[in-house]
Amino acid sequence: MFVSFFDTLKAKGLKVTLSEWLTLQEALDKGLCGSSMTQFYYVARMILVKSETDFDKFDMAFEEHFKGIYSDDAVTDRMLRWLDKEDMNDMLHEQEVQWLNQIEEIKVDKEDVEDKFKQRLKDQDSEHNGGSFWIGTMGKTSFGNTGGNVGGVRVGGKTGFQSAFAVVGARKYRDFRDDRTLDNRQFQLAFRRLRQFSTKLDIPKTELDLDETIDQTCNNGGCLQIVMGKPRKNAVKLLLLMDSGGTMIPYSSLMNDLFQAVHKSNHYKDVKAYYFHNCIYSKLYKTPECENGDWIDTEWMFRNLDKDYKVIIVGDAAMAPEELYSETGNYRGPNGGLSGYEWLKLVKRHYKKVVWLNPKMAPGRAPWREAETAIKEMFPMYKLTVDGLNKAMVTLMVNK
Repeated sequence: MFVSFFDTLKAKGLKVTLSEWLTLQEALDKGLCGSSMTQFYYVARMILVKSETDFDKFDMAFEEHFKGIYSDDAVTDRMLRWLDKEDMNDMLHEQEVQWLNQIEEIKVDKEDVEDKFKQRLKDQDSEHNGGSFWIGTMGKTSFGNTGGNVGGVRVGGKTGFQSAFAVVGARKYRDFRDDRTLDNRQFQLAFRRLRQFSTKLDIPKTELDLDETIDQTCNNGGCLQIVMGKPRKNAVKLLLLMDSGGTMIPYSSLMNDLFQAVHKSNHYKDVKAYYFHNCIYSKLYKTPECENGDWIDTEWMFRNLDKDYKVIIVGDAAMAPEELYSETGNYRGPNGGLSGYEWLKLVKRHYKKVVWLNPKMAPGRAPWREAETAIKEMFPMYKLTVDGLNKAMVTLMVNK
């Protein structure tokens, strides 16, 4: 049964094995799903999905395959367009929020609300904002979003008071995916991996050494023996080099999140950040505007930032071959007598740990992206996703 559903799951990137698929068939044979599409959803997800990072892929495959199946609480794409209004998210009054925060218990007749919701879905044929009857926004009914009703069914939109007992039309698990592009919070979580402490500092012993205290207390017959040690200090020095402008403009917000996450972190002994356009040449810019004159010499960086800095280069590597290989390939500033490829080789030679993060990395060796393929052969390159950044952090921390 549902062979095409199996194909859809595979097309969405889910690694469903034949044994798992046969287990699902066995569950259907034993009537574990009854005649409920909802029950089938949960049973299938439980059997076929191995990690919460794949929940969103499963939801997309399920929606795509079973979209034509009748359900009395299905929300159409047209209705979601009526209800998803970004400009309304900030229109709730502070007074209402304070009032709702004081509510300890919300009593709602869920069955009555669900019955009315299903009936409105059948009858409604136009968009509604405000009012107290139809599914819409800013109204007083129990279904829709951004309204004044407490408790009900939220359809589309974003959560506000968090009082709905059901949510329809939301991809709840998209933030769980390990192949999605990062945001500020995920950057900060990933950068926690890039920590290394050192006690090789000639400073007073002012920090409790718990392990040694326990050992000495045991050796002292149970009589407490306090042992102090030197405080551990962050030992990681980080150098962040970011491509700016041109084909990286669509990722400006992402680059800002990355920059903010690094500089808000207290995990590093030192952090330096510079910018380049397309490729690293003889100058590195101090700001993302990459204005001529507002720069440092790349050779100055080599002289003043030692080889122990861990280097993260962020860029899409989308450049013409001459921008990488020609000694005059830098049309935004000086080359310094070397091609971009030669400057990258100097970066690799000087620093022990370098990774490249690419927001739109092509799979494998892409012949139409010659520069990217060449850079992949020089530096470990990872896609700028949750999974990619985590792998990059592991690479930077491996001792070899």
